[in-house]
Amino acid sequence: MSIIEKLSVTAVRNIDGLDIEPIPTVNILHGENGSGKTSILESIHLLASGRSFRTSKLEPLISSDKDEAIVFARLVGGKEIGLSKSRRQKHHLKFISEKQTNWENVARELPCQILDSNSFLLLEGGPKSRRQFLDWGVFHVEHGFVENWRRTKKSIANRNLLLKQRSPDLSQISAWDSELCLAAKEVHRARQEYFDVFLPLFLELYRKMNGAEVDSLVIDYASGWDTGRELQDVLMDNRDIDIRYGATQNGPHRADLTFKIGRNRAVDILSRGQQKILVSTMKITQGLLLSQALDRKCIFLVDDLPSELDHDNREAILSQLVSMGGQIFVTCVEISGILDSLSSQPKLATFHVERGTITA
Repeated sequence: MSIIEKLSVTAVRNIDGLDIEPIPTVNILHGENGSGKTSILESIHLLASGRSFRTSKLEPLISSDKDEAIVFARLVGGKEIGLSKSRRQKHHLKFISEKQTNWENVARELPCQILDSNSFLLLEGGPKSRRQFLDWGVFHVEHGFVENWRRTKKSIANRNLLLKQRSPDLSQISAWDSELCLAAKEVHRARQEYFDVFLPLFLELYRKMNGAEVDSLVIDYASGWDTGRELQDVLMDNRDIDIRYGATQNGPHRADLTFKIGRNRAVDILSRGQQKILVSTMKITQGLLLSQALDRKCIFLVDDLPSELDHDNREAILSQLVSMGGQIFVTCVEISGILDSLSSQPKLATFHVERGTITA
């Protein structure tokens, strides 16, 4: 089970030293803006993925008067995960006392989804955020995906280096084309199979949550090249263009999800509140698919749920999250905004956060 029973955080933003023992159901973190609530969610996300959901930079993550941030979690069952992020040295990640060279094992053990203001990037941001969303789901249900994904990334990086040369070596480009095509075929297959399962479940849940424009919303997956043709042929036909730009224009690194209502982009039609329901439903759907595929639940980190949502929509999201039976961490300024939106009576733990410490 992916349940945190003890969490310790040191020197993450304004958190000097914090220890909490969350419960397996709903954990409410409440306090004034800037108190450190979101930093607790950020610490969990950092431990689970190696990344912050608030910034790509290291400097603001570590407390200004410290050189190292530390996050530790003990899971139900006794497994322990520890991470130290330093300004001057490479990070150190341990899982069950063993040093990890990447986040693959930890990410599988501690699957986390974040619902926050950046979730809107799924609709209004660039393709990268949508690929990351799709690949998160594929990663957790197909173990071979990550190796093929790494092969495509390596192939494209080496191909791009060759394309940038003054006199590109066409034989070497062809060699990397072959490697790329083999891996890209498997990446595309895995993404397509996942999307084919994801879409009907999402639409069913979106209708249940009274999502806007449910009958006219169309979501499509695009592979990143014309799949009516072999990628090898596409790369060959576009080689001169790739050389001109110094970058590979077709491949799985160009994959995307599109959201349309009629002929218009969904982001241009839906209000901010309606968009929040849509992206929240997408992430909840991924949690459901993970539970169906694996013997574990997704941990949901919910930052400032009341923002841009009325009472009924807050209740719909919280009710669905609670019904999934996983661990939830939710932040708010006024705790009443969450308590009033809980239609059921799950077991709750509340933590009042003030200046980076738990006061009650």
